[in-house]
Amino acid sequence: MCAAGRRWGRRQRALLWAVLLAAWEAAWGQLRYSVPEEMPKGSFVGDVAKDLGLQLPEIRDRGIHISDKGSKQYFTLHVKTGHLVTAQRIDREQLCESVQQCVLRCELIVEGEMQVYGIQVEITDINDNAPSFREAETALRMSEMTAPGSRFPLPDAQDPDSGRNSLQNYELSGDEHFSLAVQAGPGGDQRPELVLAKALDREEAAFHELVLRAMDGGDPARTGTARIRVTVVDANDNGPVFSQAEYTVRVPEDVPVGSVLVTVTATDADEGLYGNVKYSIRKITEKASQLFQLDSDTGAITLLRSLDYEEGKSYELEVQAHDGGALSDTAKVVVTITDVNDNAPVLTVSSALSEISEDAASGTVVALLHVQDRDSGANGEVRCSLDVGVPFRLEKSYEDYYRLVTARELDREQVSEYNVTVRAADGGSPSLQSSAVLALRVLDVNDNAPVFLEERYSARLAENNAAGALVLTVRATDADWGQNARVRYRLAEGRVRGAPLSSYVSVQAETGALYALRSLDYEQLRELQLCVRAEDGGAPALSSNVSVRLQIVDENDNAPQVLYPPAAAAAAWSGVELAPRRSEAGALVAKVVAVDADAGQNAWLSYELAKATEPGLFRVGPHSGEVRTARSPLARDAARHSLVVLVRDHGRPALSATATLSVVLAESVAELLAELGSAAHEAAAPGEPAASLTRWLVLAVAAVSCLFVAFLLLLLALRLRRCHRQQLLPPDSGASRGVPVSHFVGIDGVRAFLQSYAHDVSLTADSRKSHLRFSAASCCDTLPARPPPDEPAPLLGDEDPAGSLPSDPAPSSNPPVPYHNGGEQTIASPFWVWLQCIIIS
Repeated sequence: MCAAGRRWGRRQRALLWAVLLAAWEAAWGQLRYSVPEEMPKGSFVGDVAKDLGLQLPEIRDRGIHISDKGSKQYFTLHVKTGHLVTAQRIDREQLCESVQQCVLRCELIVEGEMQVYGIQVEITDINDNAPSFREAETALRMSEMTAPGSRFPLPDAQDPDSGRNSLQNYELSGDEHFSLAVQAGPGGDQRPELVLAKALDREEAAFHELVLRAMDGGDPARTGTARIRVTVVDANDNGPVFSQAEYTVRVPEDVPVGSVLVTVTATDADEGLYGNVKYSIRKITEKASQLFQLDSDTGAITLLRSLDYEEGKSYELEVQAHDGGALSDTAKVVVTITDVNDNAPVLTVSSALSEISEDAASGTVVALLHVQDRDSGANGEVRCSLDVGVPFRLEKSYEDYYRLVTARELDREQVSEYNVTVRAADGGSPSLQSSAVLALRVLDVNDNAPVFLEERYSARLAENNAAGALVLTVRATDADWGQNARVRYRLAEGRVRGAPLSSYVSVQAETGALYALRSLDYEQLRELQLCVRAEDGGAPALSSNVSVRLQIVDENDNAPQVLYPPAAAAAAWSGVELAPRRSEAGALVAKVVAVDADAGQNAWLSYELAKATEPGLFRVGPHSGEVRTARSPLARDAARHSLVVLVRDHGRPALSATATLSVVLAESVAELLAELGSAAHEAAAPGEPAASLTRWLVLAVAAVSCLFVAFLLLLLALRLRRCHRQQLLPPDSGASRGVPVSHFVGIDGVRAFLQSYAHDVSLTADSRKSHLRFSAASCCDTLPARPPPDEPAPLLGDEDPAGSLPSDPAPSSNPPVPYHNGGEQTIASPFWVWLQCIIIS
């Protein structure tokens, strides 16, 4: 019971170790299968998908395939089932000659993951080969004096199968004089020997026919036969003897064809025919028979074909020396091939990407490489390297496989395509090397925003442009490629003078051309600030902005506009200026005020007198527009003068406007009114009555007369009141101080009172404003504007002889001069004008 438990425990441990071994092999990417040889194409080997945990869709999507080590493809992967199947019939004897365990290695490559899994398939032997002899018939010569028990080597049979299917035993049939003995060779092989069991008698039988049969251990067993013909000859005392039982020679694999590798030597003590030694190859493999040749006379073994260490490292031959008396001797020849560095490394690209994104992470697998050198030792040790400066590195993957991975991030804008050269060099002397070039295109990622060629743009556009005029073209470039580098332009949102910016300008999306959508006016809009956005076609899109300054250039499209004198109205006295006849040269008569809506040189105005009734009497300031007397008026000069002033700007071409002034030379307002009335009559159209103007003049005179009478009545009332107060108040009372009495004596007194408040008058008939300018000479005799709060403000006072005015005062020395304020002429109050005119008259 205890023994059974121990056996069960050992079985459990063995099963556990088997499971752990399988798990370890799977973890390290190792799969082992076995399949008999000579299976038809497509035979099942193993379920790779199940063993590696791969799903069937992954086999199609990831580009999984089988790569064999060698020139032939023995296995393939069934895409639909995930099974490893044979790609052709496999002959174990051809692949693994003289090898007990025949194992084929291949790799399963997952291109999508750049992963390699090793697969080992053992090819098991089947009994598909019968034992065979190199020669179907062998002739032996024996002396009749040969003693019984003597042994003679027989040819060996060859069976390429292995194990029980290989050669197992021999049988001899045909004659009682001979028997068979089988000896074990140094390598465990069986060597048949013919044993003389009974003395020979040439007179009894000169020939003996024997059959040697070789059998394997297959089921059913296979056999091969060879005929042995023994010829009995006369006595031969000595047989040939080799100088050494085994010849060993080491030759490099690059030894020239025809070279003598070794010479075997055998001697025979006999003389004559029995002493003549011949050499022959007794045992040799088929491959060796194609490489070596034995000279039967000299025993020299020469090379028939080039040796290849990778195909065969050593060869064994068994040579035989025999004399003319049928005596022989055998010797073994071992030819060992030494490796020469005659094979350059073979670099194979098992899987590779043709393109990679520039944002691929560092360590991304780009290619899977397999390197192999058929040499051995240092000659077969391979080192792989890359060019300096490339952003890639090599990593060992599995056995002879390397992975090419990215060493850092890529930048397509710097390098868009790589030709990566992988070099493999062995350790021989001299070293042999090979290389493989991988072409890798870097795919673009939208990691660069458009960049404008200029930091900011500015343009000048003349006003009054045509709608749709090209203003300028902005241009931006994108370092990316393809759709990511396709730049489109658009305007940023904005408003100009309450209107959308897009109603003023537009930008062509493809070319960046900026167009004006409307005619621009410098006087309304002098500068336009806008922002253009460039956006690429990536996802997500990247963009950048640039500011554009559009300056509107002024053109001389506005003629000067005359503000004063205003345009002629219906009244005949419109624009009439008063100039005293006693004016001196240079006296200011009027001022022409004009403006120009343009700017700069186009708005610079100059004035000139284009036309005058009396040339030489007036002149115009070229820059100020002031109309002044060029000389003092003469008595012969007409009372009314018409002046045409030309106002011109400095544009190209220059634009101009005219202003018409009517200047009246008069000494008094009455004379001015008379001239105005005359002008009105003359200006009336033929047949049109002037009753309207006359009616207004009569009404005006009546109104002024009424006011004047009212003023006289008020003056009389005040005078009576003053006389009454003088009777009531003491004579020295200060209440009557104020205005000199002489100012109020008769008509002359009234005239003097008015002259004490003399003022300059500038009059135009259509003015709506009045302005008084008091004479500086009369300010000392004026009444206070407002009485002090602590004393009354008498209107009449005692006469002051020192302050009395002459009865007939001289006319004012200050002629009435027009007063201009900002281009608008102001005149005296009509009431005071009419009052003065009536009093003077």
